[in-house]
Amino acid sequence: MRQSHLFTKTRKTAPKDEVAKNAQLLIRGGFIHKEMAGVYSYLPLGLRVLENIKRIVREEMSALGAQEIIMTALQRKELWETTSRWSDEVVDVWFKSQLRAGGEVGFGWSHEEPIADMMRSHVDSFRDLPIFVHQFQTKLRNELRAKSGIMRGREFVMNDMYSFCRGEEEHARFYDQTIEAYMRVFTRVGIGEDTFVTFASGGAFTKFSHEFQTVTETGEDVIYVHREKRLAINEEVLNDETLRELGVTREELQKVNTAEVGNIFNFGTQKSEDLGLVFKDEKGVSTPVWMGSYGIGVTRLMGLLVEKFSDEKGIVWPEEVAPLSVHLVSLAGGSSEVEKEAERVYELLAEHGIEVLFDDRDVRAGEKFADSDLIGIPLRLVVSEKSMAEGGVEMTTRANGASSLVPESNLIERIKKAGVRV
Repeated sequence: MRQSHLFTKTRKTAPKDEVAKNAQLLIRGGFIHKEMAGVYSYLPLGLRVLENIKRIVREEMSALGAQEIIMTALQRKELWETTSRWSDEVVDVWFKSQLRAGGEVGFGWSHEEPIADMMRSHVDSFRDLPIFVHQFQTKLRNELRAKSGIMRGREFVMNDMYSFCRGEEEHARFYDQTIEAYMRVFTRVGIGEDTFVTFASGGAFTKFSHEFQTVTETGEDVIYVHREKRLAINEEVLNDETLRELGVTREELQKVNTAEVGNIFNFGTQKSEDLGLVFKDEKGVSTPVWMGSYGIGVTRLMGLLVEKFSDEKGIVWPEEVAPLSVHLVSLAGGSSEVEKEAERVYELLAEHGIEVLFDDRDVRAGEKFADSDLIGIPLRLVVSEKSMAEGGVEMTTRANGASSLVPESNLIERIKKAGVRV
């Protein structure tokens, strides 16, 4: 990708009404465009990051045996009335609209009711179960506050998965496997050590749930963690009963600010009973299905990564999710020889399947370096008269600023040793 061909441009400042660091840096770096509070468009570089996160999630969901689908954004009022969750008193984030032909519809904030209703057409016998499905879906939530950039949007991308099992034991086994899969996702994107499975309230979903909370100074949530036991409790359910159940004391716990990046719910058979989702067991007895719901906020996770992995110069993307692996910077200064050498390095990287952003623009070196730091691609390669005179290419690691001169003959090997995606 040639930087001169990008329609997006970096900016020195973010919009004055944007207070969240993640959105400020993403807007300045040309990753997103702010449409309104809590609503953002994803531009070429931002979409690349988003797709890399989705790739990781998709791989882990597939490993669980979950099949990918995509459901509708429009929701039937009558279906949600069945479970009482159409009510604004029960769910206060609905967007709703009147149909010109008559009637009312909602815009999907979640999909438990529709997926359970759908499964009534596909589940009849115990032989049809278990079923695991997931989707990447744009959710719409009428949030009262939308001041956290892409970490709390009114429109956002979520991966939601649903499990349908024959009984409690089968459900519990998959539930635990999902916890492990989610932690693998968070480890792969670089936040595994700071992410805790957290005992929490189920809100509008169930009485209790498990959240995945990541420690960050800018987080909106407060949890209490026991780092040695890897236990965590959300402040909203911190009481003597919860402490006894988890076998810890208040004094053992550390209070930290966190951001929620995932959530899972055990519906048991309640949702199936409400919606008539049943199957015939081995004895021919009609039995309600055990159901679970699981979600990772994909765009929220992207925002959290910016909050955690950034410095005074800009973003520092983890390799697994970076928009590209290498930022190649040509400092030609009018030299045709430098231009030719930079083009040759660009072609060499492409031949070896290395994704590269090539800064071939005719702008000052200082502007190129500032933009490179802001965009935050893991490795920067600089081709200049100085590097050519010294017989190589200057390689700098964005995370720690370590720099060295690498001979072109050894360039691909050194890039691969640095751990970039190929």
